[in-house]
Amino acid sequence: MSTAVEIADARANKFGHQLYAGRARAIVERSLLALRSSTWVPIATGFVEPVLYLLAFGYGMGELIGNVDFGGKTIDYTVFIAPGLLATSAMNGAIYDSTWNVFFKLNESKLYQGMLATPLGPLDVALGEITWALLRGLSYAMAFMAITAPLGLVPGVAAILAIPAAVFIAFGFASFGMAITSYFKTYQQMGMINIVLLPMFLFSGSLYPISVYPDWLEFLIKLMPSWHGIELVRDIWFSAFDNGTLIHVSYFCVMIVTGLYFTTRRLRNLFMR
Repeated sequence: MSTAVEIADARANKFGHQLYAGRARAIVERSLLALRSSTWVPIATGFVEPVLYLLAFGYGMGELIGNVDFGGKTIDYTVFIAPGLLATSAMNGAIYDSTWNVFFKLNESKLYQGMLATPLGPLDVALGEITWALLRGLSYAMAFMAITAPLGLVPGVAAILAIPAAVFIAFGFASFGMAITSYFKTYQQMGMINIVLLPMFLFSGSLYPISVYPDWLEFLIKLMPSWHGIELVRDIWFSAFDNGTLIHVSYFCVMIVTGLYFTTRRLRNLFMR
């Protein structure tokens, strides 16, 4: 109790003290403890899916497709889809932790109500949950890289930078996903997440260039965050940097700030009136 009072007193006169106590790590520590007693199956399935796509499409359809053009270069199809699936793997890890897990804590276990009754602020909760989602996204990205490297799908040492890029992308998806989830009340509404994610994955260029689409559809796809994430990782993977790379980075910076803002605001409105 004395520790809680000390934390509250320390933040009382600071700017934004009603939103942030500097204790986001407490959320991560709680998630680590909860992980010890949880099942590994949901975590494993989120990682296995992109690997199966790599094996099925890369070494299955890849034999029929051959090579594709990217940035004026001719690239083996399996090498082409590898960075797209790496980005997808990180996105999967982040989005599921920041949506379904958050929904349960928000509406079923009422965990956030208890957290916000302590010196923690809504921004602490948002940053803590998003950081945990990023750790899952990071583990997926590293594991996927560990599989692709021995298969000869990594074109150079510089491709290792695709891992922090994937985590950056996961940050955008996690913050935005948590913001959207905070407005959902039923499992039927949560089902919309899968309805949106599947088309985003299939049509965003992870398995083939979007140049195969009509111009109007290509334009719509370029508005999707998944396309920007896949293209960012692919630019780094093949060291094909251009002005488009800065656009991808800027897109996710806006996505991160927007997600954090709405998540913090929503939690404050729900539990701190």
